[in-house]
Amino acid sequence: MVELKTDASIDAMYEAGQVVGRALSAVRKAADVGVSLLELDEVAREVLREAGATSPFLGYRPSFAPTPFPAVICASVNDAIVHGIPTSYRLRDGDLVSIDCGAHLGGWAGDSAISFVVGEPRPADLRLIETAERALEAGIEAAVVGNRIGDIAHAIGSVCRAAGYGVPDGFGGHGIGRHMHEDPSVPNEGRPGRGLPLRHGLVLAIEPMLTGGGKDGYHAAPDGWTLRTDDGSRAAHVEHTVAITNGGPRVLTAR
Repeated sequence: MVELKTDASIDAMYEAGQVVGRALSAVRKAADVGVSLLELDEVAREVLREAGATSPFLGYRPSFAPTPFPAVICASVNDAIVHGIPTSYRLRDGDLVSIDCGAHLGGWAGDSAISFVVGEPRPADLRLIETAERALEAGIEAAVVGNRIGDIAHAIGSVCRAAGYGVPDGFGGHGIGRHMHEDPSVPNEGRPGRGLPLRHGLVLAIEPMLTGGGKDGYHAAPDGWTLRTDDGSRAAHVEHTVAITNGGPRVLTAR
């Protein structure tokens, strides 16, 4: 069921989104060569604790997962697309890192993700991340009253495909509100003018995922959570929680 939020609820979701933004900023600042993914998870945990927020990731177990998720961030490195579990792995020079984080505050959820390179970046990685960010911007620009879900999907997919990147099938954004994952789903490719009409009060997590090899194939890692590219190419993942309003899209997780 799709729930439209009141203006007051959107304001409350903004507060949750700002906690997520602060957590991602803190993780990005802490990320450096030699820092472990578990240490980055602890940085995010501290931001949540200080804000009085909880994590919608920690203990989350969808139907596909063999175990509950053990952390408050997803940390996906290099060929990992999404859902990477933080481990003792220590970042190396040139690693491409995607961090996804959520927060529950005052009964409402926020969800956002960033991608960046640690140390000396490869030009190809910077292009991949820049394209992901442009795809996110295009999706947000399409998130206006009177459009449809397909318009967001088409905007994202068009940017990714024009740059020659892959778009993993079956993964994308989602509705968000009292729970991190709500209806509707928001694909990263689609036909314009199709799908659910966008109305004031609809809040979506819009999240492009791109693979650098230009292919869409992926597989689950042995941990049952992490999705990796089939061809070993690097991936980028960016995300914002966005409210659709009569005044235009409102980014609730802006950093």
